[in-house]
Amino acid sequence: MVDPLNAWWAQQLVLCDWAFEPEPNKIEAGAAQARLQALGVTDRGELGWRLIEAFGIGTSDPARLLAALELLALASSADWIGESRLRSWLLRLTDEISSRHASLEHWLEALRHAKSAEGWVRGDDDFWEACEALAALERDGEGVTWDSLIDWVARQRKEARVALWPNDPHACAWRLRAAFSPVVEAPPVEADWPDAKAWLWRYWQIQDRDGLIQNLLWLAGYGHRQGWDLDATRLLTADSEQQQAWLEGLAATERDYGRVLLGFVACGEPLEWAAWDWLRLADLAWAGACVGWLQVDEAQDFATHAADLVLRRYSDWSAVARAYQRGCSLFEGRDRLRDIKRDWELLLDSPVSPWRMPLQQLLDEEERQASRHAIMKWRKSPRHWVLALASVREPEFGMRQGAVAPVALERRADALRYLDETLGLHPDEGVEALTRYWLPAQAHHLNQLAADAAHGALPPADTPFGRANADDRSVLEALRKGSRHAATIHMAEKYAFYLQMAMDSEAFDPEALNRLAEALRGTLCRFYADARRLLEAWAQWEALLPEGEQPPLGNEIRWHLDDPGSPFHWLDWQPSQWHEPGPRPTLSRFTSMALVGPLNNAAWSEPHVESEREAVSIREWVDGHYGLHGEAELVEFLDFLLEAGDRQEYQINYAPYTLNGQRLASEIAMLESGDCSEEDRNHLLRLQRVRDDTDGCNELDMTAWDVAQAVDLAIAGRQLGWLDDAAFSAVLERAYALAEEHYGSWEAYARGLYAGFSFFMGETPERDAFLASFRQALVAWLAGSPPLAGPWASLDFPGARPRHWAPMHIDTLPGDVKTLH
Repeated sequence: MVDPLNAWWAQQLVLCDWAFEPEPNKIEAGAAQARLQALGVTDRGELGWRLIEAFGIGTSDPARLLAALELLALASSADWIGESRLRSWLLRLTDEISSRHASLEHWLEALRHAKSAEGWVRGDDDFWEACEALAALERDGEGVTWDSLIDWVARQRKEARVALWPNDPHACAWRLRAAFSPVVEAPPVEADWPDAKAWLWRYWQIQDRDGLIQNLLWLAGYGHRQGWDLDATRLLTADSEQQQAWLEGLAATERDYGRVLLGFVACGEPLEWAAWDWLRLADLAWAGACVGWLQVDEAQDFATHAADLVLRRYSDWSAVARAYQRGCSLFEGRDRLRDIKRDWELLLDSPVSPWRMPLQQLLDEEERQASRHAIMKWRKSPRHWVLALASVREPEFGMRQGAVAPVALERRADALRYLDETLGLHPDEGVEALTRYWLPAQAHHLNQLAADAAHGALPPADTPFGRANADDRSVLEALRKGSRHAATIHMAEKYAFYLQMAMDSEAFDPEALNRLAEALRGTLCRFYADARRLLEAWAQWEALLPEGEQPPLGNEIRWHLDDPGSPFHWLDWQPSQWHEPGPRPTLSRFTSMALVGPLNNAAWSEPHVESEREAVSIREWVDGHYGLHGEAELVEFLDFLLEAGDRQEYQINYAPYTLNGQRLASEIAMLESGDCSEEDRNHLLRLQRVRDDTDGCNELDMTAWDVAQAVDLAIAGRQLGWLDDAAFSAVLERAYALAEEHYGSWEAYARGLYAGFSFFMGETPERDAFLASFRQALVAWLAGSPPLAGPWASLDFPGARPRHWAPMHIDTLPGDVKTLH
């Protein structure tokens, strides 16, 4: 039985100088490909453009419609297009021709006019004779007549279901690529883009699969839009002078970009251009499949992910096109919005454009979920958590996604230099040294302060040593805004950056670093249910506790919150067994370590045995201040401090003078009248302090001075390995008990500590400066201003009645009976 469509198609090809063939798409494949090349159709993408152009916008060109019939015959013969797609296009072309031309005579006349416009003359006898031959068939009622064709097309139009463009499951996402080249058939094959490998290198400097995947994940997660978005955010709040200063501060090669962006800001153009990244993501995935660096399903997953992101941001294709054009403008440094009609008219308005499908119908829920699972697999490793966190401070890490790539020698050197100069961390210390930068007690402290601030239960600003600085107090009171957000991210993001630098140095055990990365991931998953909660917490604490020496990260963090492609939304958020990168001290243990007060920096984590490099300076301090040289001497001296200490010396050698003022004056006069040894000079100074009751030394219990020294030395002993964990714990327990026995509050403890510090200080010209500095530190510790000065403001004193409000979340130290875990 004769197929009317094929028969009519064969008749029309006679007009293209073809011999009549009942099956026009069965010519030899090599000849078909050669003819396509001669016509300038080098791949299926160009074929797609020719088919779209044939229909025009509003009115079609008869010559192009006829040429499209020939291209379909050649493409089908070359196996570029499947049978169902071929028939769909043939039916659509036939419908277009027959609906616009009332008869064969009218169609042939239109073709002659079109040929004349192209420069055709009567001397082209083959075309003229073909027209005459078809007209004779029509007059004789032979072949497929025009009237029978119209009737047949009308019936087929109702039954036709095959789409002009790939419409199979997981194929619609390729319609995004029409921005560059329409996808006539999926999946992609090498013939679709023969020079794709050269293109990848020329425009992307991509030369292998790993580089391709890195760029795909970068486009999805960051792209050019991140930097542009951040610049736009800052410019929106800048005045004209600041905007001009920003422009002048750009490198010469970036000035054109800056001018375009300022132009968008000035005219109120929507500052949105994510389509520039996400459409190119689909194009890059297609190229990767064409060169064989991506499996077809991998390429499809990336394209579907691009479609998923586009659907989250845009309502229709025109919004996509305009956003892409803005991005192209910024990339090229010239305003391309004026060209939007020329560049996008065919795709937006052609009746056969692949973008005729409504944007919101591009994916079904099954496709969407499949792509989401696939993209999360690429970022499943804990290393991607570290990269995501570190990239907020250093955008360069955004390009490190995908496979682990060797780090350049220069980058390794930079990482080692950073670890040395900023952290004092060296490879010979091993991965264990990173433990010192995991500070769970600091997070507990901030959470407690936030809870207390929210309930108006902060310690008073006035202390026995002065009033807290007003600005520091304002920072403390503002912490109430963080009461709903666990503070672990405040220290964890810094830890992640240090961890990434250790990875970049390639000087540490990679497996051990991976275990730390997994521990970090597990901890954050425990305290934050999803990316939004983590980023909101981070943004809040960043705003509450900005780092003066570093630019604020608020805009960067909020960008990740708002951008659906941000890697944070595509990390593995499945909770695992909770194992932190470092030990989490109990609340009582943290309180015990806090007894050191301002004698040393606050101990925000458990001390651990330090490397020999670090141990050198600790030993020098222990020797220089206490003359101790080993475990035995340390243990003996700790026993002395906790059992008797300097407080006993005061009781024996100085307290009796408070009962006999005459004797005290006589002793002072005698020492002042003669030459004094250093020992006598110290004795004289202490007698004078007893006489003057300097800093309340005669009324105050100075046990705190011994307790603080004992804790300080015990921490040093633990770091030197002179005390094991059990011995260290024993010292902390004794110190805790002693403080509880002698004092009822941190204020009383601070008075005793200051009195002891003042009384037992040796002769030094810097005494007044030391005392002033110590008083200032005690104000900060007691008042919690600034918040990270020390932890007294967040801790109940040993044995004292609890006075703090329980935080609203579980990010606290174990042992807090007020918190539900």
